[in-house]
Amino acid sequence: MVLTPERIAKIEKLLDRRQPCLQVMLENVHDSHNISAVMRTADAVGVLDFYYSLELSGHVKTHKTITQGAHRWLRKARIPTEKRVAFLERKREEGMQILVTELSDDSRDFREVDYTRPTLLLFGNEKEGVTSEVSALATRRIVIPMHGMVQSLNVSVAAALILYEAERQRSRAGFYDRPRIDPELRRELLAQWIRRDGILRKSRGRVNR
Repeated sequence: MVLTPERIAKIEKLLDRRQPCLQVMLENVHDSHNISAVMRTADAVGVLDFYYSLELSGHVKTHKTITQGAHRWLRKARIPTEKRVAFLERKREEGMQILVTELSDDSRDFREVDYTRPTLLLFGNEKEGVTSEVSALATRRIVIPMHGMVQSLNVSVAAALILYEAERQRSRAGFYDRPRIDPELRRELLAQWIRRDGILRKSRGRVNR
């Protein structure tokens, strides 16, 4: 199905606000509802690359009633557990700061961090947090201040708070005012997304607006 110029322009606008140097990774977050909720927030702030690593095997269900289709506009990749360390080491070599949500003596308030730097945000599960080998690779550990009896938030809520602090800082710095994706990659993604969107909308019999 051929998309209308208006629909294509909407997809182009989406691409031009994507933040390739703001990435998200979930480690051992097994609740697929939480994974879907984090995907939706990641899309909302312009994240392009979304990673997850699970010790459990099997397919991770995407809850479309939660994502509302946001998952289709992310580049998702599952990182095998045995390759987590190498993956994060490569990200550090690429110049990304790895921010891990973890309560420790050297943790800083998440609002005191510079998110205009190339950043990979890494979240563990609510019960155990991140693994020790992942924590050891953190550029910085961050926390959300808690003043109640419970000392943790649902991972999807924590991710939303931190991602929107990143969005606030990047918006003030003008990061959403100009394309940040490499032109060649932008062309590739635009072609892929237009093709996929057309197929999906045709299958649903929707108007291409």
